[in-house]
Order: sequence, then C-alpha cells, then structure tokens
Amino acid sequence: MQFYYIIATVDQKLPQDHEQTDYKLLVENLYEKSETDYQANGKNYYFFTTNLEDDKIRFYAIFKTNADVTSAFMKFISATELKMKDISVEETALKKAKITLALAGARKLVNNRDDILKDFDLDDLYSDYNEELLNGNLTKDSLINKSKAMLFEETVLPEIERIYTESPVKRVKGHPVHYLVCCDDRSDQKEICRILLEALYANSRIQSKRICCVDFDSNDNPPDRSYEMLYQSCENGTLIVHYAPLEDNESNRARPGEGLITALCDTAKKFRNKVLTIFCIPEEASKTKDKFLEKLINLPLIELYENKASGTRAKEYFKTLADEYGIAPDRQLYDKIEDETKLYRAVQLKSLFEEWYNHKLLHSVYPQYEKAKISSTEIVKAKPKGSAIDELNEMIGLKDAKAVIYKALNYYKVQKLYQDKGITAGKPAMHMVFTGNPGTAKTTVARLFAEIMRDNGLLTKGDLYEVGRADLVGKYVGWTAQIVKDKFKAAKGSVLFIDEAYSLIDDKEGLYGDEAINTIVQEMENNRENMIVIFAGYSDKMEDFLRRNPGLRSRIAFHVPFHDYDTDELVNIAELIVRKNNLRFTQESHNKLVSVLDMARKTADFGNGRYVRNLIEQARMEQANRIVQMDCEDVTEETLQTLTESDIPVLDTPRICERRRIGF
Repeated sequence: MQFYYIIATVDQKLPQDHEQTDYKLLVENLYEKSETDYQANGKNYYFFTTNLEDDKIRFYAIFKTNADVTSAFMKFISATELKMKDISVEETALKKAKITLALAGARKLVNNRDDILKDFDLDDLYSDYNEELLNGNLTKDSLINKSKAMLFEETVLPEIERIYTESPVKRVKGHPVHYLVCCDDRSDQKEICRILLEALYANSRIQSKRICCVDFDSNDNPPDRSYEMLYQSCENGTLIVHYAPLEDNESNRARPGEGLITALCDTAKKFRNKVLTIFCIPEEASKTKDKFLEKLINLPLIELYENKASGTRAKEYFKTLADEYGIAPDRQLYDKIEDETKLYRAVQLKSLFEEWYNHKLLHSVYPQYEKAKISSTEIVKAKPKGSAIDELNEMIGLKDAKAVIYKALNYYKVQKLYQDKGITAGKPAMHMVFTGNPGTAKTTVARLFAEIMRDNGLLTKGDLYEVGRADLVGKYVGWTAQIVKDKFKAAKGSVLFIDEAYSLIDDKEGLYGDEAINTIVQEMENNRENMIVIFAGYSDKMEDFLRRNPGLRSRIAFHVPFHDYDTDELVNIAELIVRKNNLRFTQESHNKLVSVLDMARKTADFGNGRYVRNLIEQARMEQANRIVQMDCEDVTEETLQTLTESDIPVLDTPRICERRRIGF
C-alpha cells in the first residue's frame, strides 16, 4: 500500500470557504468525482481533497497496489472539468495520510472517512510503529563505500552486487529473498537496512519508499488480526521488525514471545510476495535467531551482520569514526587495540572511540577544561531533561511519587559528584516499593521513572520490564532461580517492575516462590549499580511479603504510597484526557461528571484513574451514537468536539463500602 501527497495547480482562482455557494459546489463536485472514480477503479485507490488555496488544490491518495499515480490522478482530475497547469506528486507516510483524512472529514471535504479506512483495512491497525521514507538517490558506489566504512562488507557487499545484477526482462511479482539482520547496535541495524533498501529501490525490487519499523519484545501480544492489518498497510513496501527478547536461554520450556514470533513469521510468509520483511535481532540472541529460522523455514532468507575486525581493519574503522567527528586519530586511540589478533564488533569499537574522543576534547582540544569538574556541576545543577519528566509533572496528584522521583534523581546526581571528585562512598540500593489500589498509576509512574533515569544519563537503557509470578517461577525444581537471573540480566540498565509481588509467597515455606524471592534478593545486590527493582501491590499484602525475607526490606530505599484520588483529582484527570483528545465538556456534562465520580469513588474496588479512562471512553461512544442520528447539516465542528450531559454514562458500580487504607 502506498500513500501520496499531491498538489494540483489549476488555471483559475479557486473559491474559498467564505464564498459559500461556489465553494460548496466545488467541494461537492470534487467529492462526487472522488467517489465515482473510486468505484470505477474497483476500490484500488482513492483521492481525497484536503485543502483549497488560491489556485492550488491539495490531495492525498491511498493506493492498494503499485500504479502510475500521475496518470491515475490526471484521469480523475479531468472528470472535474478543472484545467491543470502543474502537478507535483510525492510519496508520504500512512500516519500523515490518516491524520489528513481526519482533518478533511472535519472540514467536510470528505464524508466517508470511516468507510475509506475500513475498505483499505486501516481502521484498526496496530499503530505502535515508526515510518520512514527512503531518499532513493544513492549510487551503487556510495552504498559500497558506506558498507566498507561501517564494517558491513562481509555479508552486505555480496548482497548489493546481487541486487545490482541485471534483472530478468519479464518482471514477476514477489521478493526472491527476505532478510535477517543480526546486530547488537540499533544504529548499525538501521544503517544495514538503509543501505539494503536504497539498493533495492534503485533496482525496482521494491516500489515504495515507505519503510514501516515496528518494535516488539517477548512481552508484546497484539491481537492476531493486527499482524495481517499491519502487513496489508505495507503492501508494495518494507516492514522492518525489531525484536528484542527479554531472555535467550536454552531451556526447552515455552518462553514468552514464542507465540508472537510464530504469528509474525506466519504472516510474513503469507505476504511474502507483497511485503519485503527485514527481521532485526541482537547478535547475541542466538536461541531467538534459531527460533526465527525454524519458523521461517519455507521463506528464503539472507542473513546480514556486521564484521568483526582486528588489527589494521579495526584501526581503519577508528579512522572512519574520527573523520565523522572532524578530528585526527592518534597513537592513544590506536593503542586501545591492545591485542592485534583480538576480534572487535563495531559496538565495542564505538565505545572505545567515544572514551578516547571525550578524553581528547577535555585534555587536548580544550585544555582549559582539564581541571574543571564540568560534568558533575552540570549534572547536579541541571533541571531533569526529557519528555518523560514533563509527562510525570503533568499527571494529576501523585505528590508522594513525584517527590520520590526527584529525590532519586538528586541522589544519583550526588553520586556522580562523588565519583568525579574521587571520593569513595558506599552506594546504597535504590530499589522501591509502590503500594496502592488499582488504577493509581503505579505502572505508569514506573515506566516514566525508567525513561527519566535514561534521559538524564542515570540508567544506560531505561526500559521498563514488567513481570509477575508467572514470569519468575518455574514448573520444576531448579528452574526458578535461573529464570529470575535471566530476567535480571535482561533488565540490566533498566527498571524491573514486579507487579503483585506478594503472589510470590507460597502457602508453604520453601517452595518455588521462596526460591524466587531468595534469588531476587541476591540479584538485587549483584545489580545495584545499574538497575532498579520496583515491587508493587496492595499495602497490607506487601507488608506480609517484606516480612517473608528480612534481607529484602533492607535493600529497599523508598516506600512510595499511591493514594486513591479524591473527586477533584478525578475530575482533573478526566479534563486532561478530554483536552488531549480535542474535546470539551459543557457545564451540564461537567456537573454530571462530578456527581458520577463522587459516587463511584465510594464503592468497593474502585478503579481510580482506570475508572475515569473507561468513563471517558464510554462518553465518547455515547457521543458517537448521538451524532450519527443527527442530520449531516446539523453536525458542526463544535458538535464533534463537545461532550453533552447525555453522553456521560453512569457506569455500573459495586456496593458502597469502606475503602482500603494505603500505607504501612
């Protein structure tokens, strides 16, 4: 599937929306011709108007199959009786097309947005992906030189030569091979894919410049239909699947992510002729690689990876990196290759180079900073960086949680100051306990905390690894300890979030749950330098959990209570959700909202923020049901953006009872 942005210049001044009669006639004519053309071409492509300005009409186009876009558009525009002067066509991304389609609907330039999305199977697309567009202008020589410079020549260069070999006169549909990229460095994965796709596009092996990049790990489990819809949206183009396993061991037991790998591979085989798939996995994940190869056995696959370099070749790579920074390499850099026979991966050489480069800047290029403690001063005084801290601050309530986050940040900053000044200080553990009822944002805060620590250089990865009892306890004796160790290994440099941690307590002493807890205590101590563990659950149950192992409590630095939200906070959460969705309440709907939330929070097992989110979703559904029953002429932009009193539902709530207290 391909998406295009088209600007058509006509030989007349176009009416604007204030010229109501002429403007309406033109819009209706364009829409009518779009519909007629859509039906006539068998619903294979659709043009829709997005804007009229002076002598230019802006369109977007959705194509199911590869076609001559310019010819198809000229045929469509000729039916409108508009005389063309000029036309520009450029491929664009799906997300931009969907956003523009929504805006066109709001401007009444399109009346059937939902039908179009459904016809093209874009209505319920798995949307956790990024899109890129190829430049499409790199030469064979430039691709070869880039591959050599980046240590890709062993596998990438032969494939470039195969791609540039003269193709058969008769072109048939389908891809002769797909690809498996095994590389630990994400930037190198991206570079290999880029080089490969530029060569394929130059030789018409792929028709679309659009690249869809999806990230999965073994915790992901999208609905089955999502995989097919994702592939359908990528027809004629490329899908790059980045898969990061949380564990990669030799156990024969069923591992998390196995179903996901199976679903991905089955869908890739189904769409083998319509979508080029590139699977990217870490080089060190050998068992995961074997699993992909097993599932892709009937799909021709080329494996690509970075070279391992030694001696002179490694030093040449240093020279390539130095040239990018505009600095000359010296003996100190080359001396980092201590053993001329040792093989280095690109990611290792990059790390050695960065170490040398930072030292070079401070001690040679800018010697005035040699004795200055710039890094520590900047870190200590700087305000926290990144979008995650802004998102945390924007959240309603959570006073205690926010205070702890800032306290942890300040602590890490001071540890950096100790280190820079050469002061030895024992580093206490930074592990935490989050206690609170459901819907009080424990998981959300944990995720943001991990991102904040990463954004501020205090954790190396800053991902959130969420696990429960089922992820930590094995079926047989001896399994549990290894499973826990694997989870800690995967979460190194990040935050390990153990939800409902009290479920690890078995009915009897000494069973698998206790084995898990004992191993967790050991691993918390072993990984205290670059990892944070957060235990979460109800307060009273978490107290029992901590009593189970005295060593556990001593390793936890912060106990963070997540209190139930009061009515005002719940209302503020609702207003924030509504505002982010470009909606608003009337005074009447706002008053009803307050009443509903005030009653709901007095009920047993109240869902706090989760209840509010569900309430707003229900309100949007009620709004939709109300609007579709209205006459089209009565539906204004204000109508679409307003939630009325009748839209606010009174959700079923359990009996009123005394709420669970939070805290120890």
